[in-house]
Amino acid sequence: MTILSQIMQQSATAFAEYRKTGPAQRALFLETVAAALEARREALTTITHQETHLPLARLNGELSRTTGQLKLFANLVREGSWIMAAIDTADAQRTPPKPDTRKMSVPLGPVVVFGASNFPYAFSTAGGDTASVLAAGCTAVVRAHFAHPQTSALVFEAMQEAIRSCNLPEHTVQHVTEPGNETGKTLVMHPLTAAVAFTGSQKGGMALLGYARERPDPIPVFAEMGSVNPVLLLPGKLAEDAAALAKKMAASITLGMGQFCTNPGLMIGVAGEQLDEFQRHLAEEIGRFSPHRMLHEEITARYDESVSVITSKPEVRIVANNTAAFATITAAGFLRDVSLREEIFGPYSLLVQCRGEAEMLRVIDSLGGQLTTTLMATDEDLRQNAALIERCTRIAGRVIINEVPTGVEVCASMVHGGPFPATTDPRFTSVGASAVQRWVRPVCFQNFPGHLLPEALQNANPLGIWRTVNNEWTNR
Repeated sequence: MTILSQIMQQSATAFAEYRKTGPAQRALFLETVAAALEARREALTTITHQETHLPLARLNGELSRTTGQLKLFANLVREGSWIMAAIDTADAQRTPPKPDTRKMSVPLGPVVVFGASNFPYAFSTAGGDTASVLAAGCTAVVRAHFAHPQTSALVFEAMQEAIRSCNLPEHTVQHVTEPGNETGKTLVMHPLTAAVAFTGSQKGGMALLGYARERPDPIPVFAEMGSVNPVLLLPGKLAEDAAALAKKMAASITLGMGQFCTNPGLMIGVAGEQLDEFQRHLAEEIGRFSPHRMLHEEITARYDESVSVITSKPEVRIVANNTAAFATITAAGFLRDVSLREEIFGPYSLLVQCRGEAEMLRVIDSLGGQLTTTLMATDEDLRQNAALIERCTRIAGRVIINEVPTGVEVCASMVHGGPFPATTDPRFTSVGASAVQRWVRPVCFQNFPGHLLPEALQNANPLGIWRTVNNEWTNR
C-alpha cells in the first residue's frame, strides 16, 4: 500500500467514527483548534512572514480571520438548522396513505483540501475549507502548499493537539507534503475520496476537475479559480470626485501586491473628460506605490511574463508600470482579444474605455463568471443603468456598490463564488457559513421507528434545533 493510499484509508476509518460526533463535541473541537492557533500566534506569524514575505500586520489580521472562521462554524454546528431537518408525519386517512418521511443532511466522507498560496492561514491547512469540512462531520486530508511548508506544519501541529485534547480519531485531519502534480492526481482519484476543495488557478482547478471526472464514480470538486472582478465606473460617480475614487482603486489594485482572487483586474467606463481625469489620478497613485516581494518566485515570474505579454499588444496602452501596472484599451480592442479577459495574478488592472452604456453592456456580456462585480455609481447612475445592474448580478456571486472588491467578510450572508470559470459550481460559496453545504448530502428516512432515527429527526427534538415539521418552521 502506498503512503497516499494509507492516508486515505486512515481518513475513511476516522470518518466512520468522526461522523458520529454530536454538535457539542464537534463545536468544541473547532474552538479548540482556534485556541491552539491563537497560542502559536507569535511563532506562526514569524515563520509565515519569512516564508511568504507578507507583512506581519496582514498576517495577524488573517490569523484572526482564521480563528474567527473556526468559531463561526462551531456556532453553526451548535445551532443546527444548517442540516435542514424536515419532518412530514404520516396520514393513514389520506388516499393513498401518506408515509412518515424525515430528511436531513449527512456528511459525504473524506475530503481532500488543497491549500492556497496567497492565504497561508485562511485558505490553507486550517482555513475555511477545512473548517467547513470538519463542521459537516467529514474528515480532511490537507495537501499543503509548497509556498509555506513550515507554516502548514505548525498549523497541523495545532490541529493534532486539538484532536488529542478532544479525544477524536487520530486521523480526523491528515497532512500531505509530498510534492508534484501526481500527488494531487492520486489523492483526487483515490476511491475513498468523497470530495475536493481547491483555491488557486484555473489551470489547477480544471486539472483536478478532470481527474474527478475520470473516476468510475465522479466526485464533486469545489474549485475557486479567481476572476478579473470588473469594476464599472459610472459618469456621475467620476464627476463627484475622480481623485478620491482613483486613490481607492489604486489601494485595492496594489493591496497585498495584488495577490487576491478579488483583485480588481478590470475597470470599465465611458470615454470622455471624466474618465481621462480618473485615469490621470490613478496613474499618479500607481506611481507612488512601494512594492514588496511577492509570495514566491514562481508567482513573480508568472506575473512579470503576463504583464509583458499584455502590454506588448499594439492596442493596449501602458499608463503606469511601477511593478504595479495600469493599462487602457478601447472597448472594440478589448472585444477582439479574448486573452484580455484572463486574470493576471498581481498588482495589475486594465481600463476599458467604452462609447456608452450599450458598449459597456457588450463588454460585460463578453466576460465569463466572476467572483465579484462592482458599480461605482451615484443613485442617479443606478437609476439610469438598471440593465448594467442586472448584467452584473447575472455573472457574479457578489455584486458591490461603491466599495472595492478586495476584502471578503466571513459571515452567513457572504457568497464567495460565481459562475464558471470563477468556480466549478456556482451554487456554493467557499467563504461564510453556508460553505458547509458543499460537504453534505440529503438522506430521507421513511417509516423509521423513533428509536432508530437520528436525534435531529426525533419527535422530541433533543437537540433543540430549528426544523420544518409538517411545513411549519419550528424548534419544538
